[in-house]
Amino acid sequence: MHKTLIPVFISFLLLTIVSCSSSRINVPTSVQRLRFLGEYTIPAEIFDGTKIGGLSGIDYDASRKHYYLICDDRADTSFLRYYTAKISLDNKGITSAEITAVTKLLKKDGQPFHNRKQNPFDVPDPEAIRFHPPSGTIFWSSEGERIVRNGTTVLTNPAIFVSNRNGQWIDTFPLPPNMRMSPEAKGPRNNGAFEGIGFSPDYRKLFVSMEEPLYDDGPRAGLYDSAGWVRIIQYDVATKTPEAQFAYPIDPVVQEPISQSLFIVNGITDVLPINDHQLLVTERSFSTGRLGNNIRVYLVELAEAQDVSNVPSIRPATQIKPVLKTLLLNMDRLGRLIDNIEGATFGPRLPNGKQSLLFVADNNFSSSQKNQLLLFEVE
Repeated sequence: MHKTLIPVFISFLLLTIVSCSSSRINVPTSVQRLRFLGEYTIPAEIFDGTKIGGLSGIDYDASRKHYYLICDDRADTSFLRYYTAKISLDNKGITSAEITAVTKLLKKDGQPFHNRKQNPFDVPDPEAIRFHPPSGTIFWSSEGERIVRNGTTVLTNPAIFVSNRNGQWIDTFPLPPNMRMSPEAKGPRNNGAFEGIGFSPDYRKLFVSMEEPLYDDGPRAGLYDSAGWVRIIQYDVATKTPEAQFAYPIDPVVQEPISQSLFIVNGITDVLPINDHQLLVTERSFSTGRLGNNIRVYLVELAEAQDVSNVPSIRPATQIKPVLKTLLLNMDRLGRLIDNIEGATFGPRLPNGKQSLLFVADNNFSSSQKNQLLLFEVE
């Protein structure tokens, strides 16, 4: 760590410890049902020299009354970044959404990250973002990179970064050994690693979700009864220690692709803690050639789940005790095209006093997809 950053990180730890007794005000004590209120599309415009798109994570800053949205552009079209947005809500839906700022995410040496042509070993794949009020910092995740083909090997580990609100690097979290990329068929799959992160309301715990199964944990989700098993990691925020891993059974892919040889996927795209043992988990299923995505939101209970940190392979045959998941929302029933939902956050209280919940879609910088926002009321 740079000597100039040591005081910053010490202040970060002290603020975390001192503030652990306070909880977020924009978190419901329980979630029984989600009622859809409306949707809104953020135009895919140019803002401050950057294309608005690839919005893979969202979080609400209650003190400033604005939102942070991370972009998964790996410096291919512009610099690594997150956006600040003003989103206005009422009891009937989203009345407006405006991008107000863009912030460049920087490396430890204070320089911008390279793109993949400049240095393929030095490019994060941003996927999730959370604001940490006790320290005033931004936590964001990267899925890393795993390319092993045609004599080319590129391995970049997934990561949890801590940056200040100006985008300057502060720290990273240590990885459990089984989360490191490998040229062998072990560890995380490419584009299937740290897709979701979320704090417990008291900010003591950080939960990090894999999108897809580790190679060690069996095959990816398939069709029909072919589910997969992914891991959710629990960190202690003050010490940055990975404390536990939990086994989560993801659903099979919902729809067949238009051809059996085409790409399909189902996995976790975000986690949103309600307390230190219950999470809202978003699953996203996609099948090539089918319109839209199939989105499910589950209430997940960790209290009785087994810590599988030291279990090399989690599959039903290993007789482990996974988390308990209960379906809260099937977005197929909303009667509209649902895009590539990847981020979720509790927002402010609505005028009627109910808690708001916002989802955001990553448009993949495609003209056929939208920067879609979906608003729900928590009951």
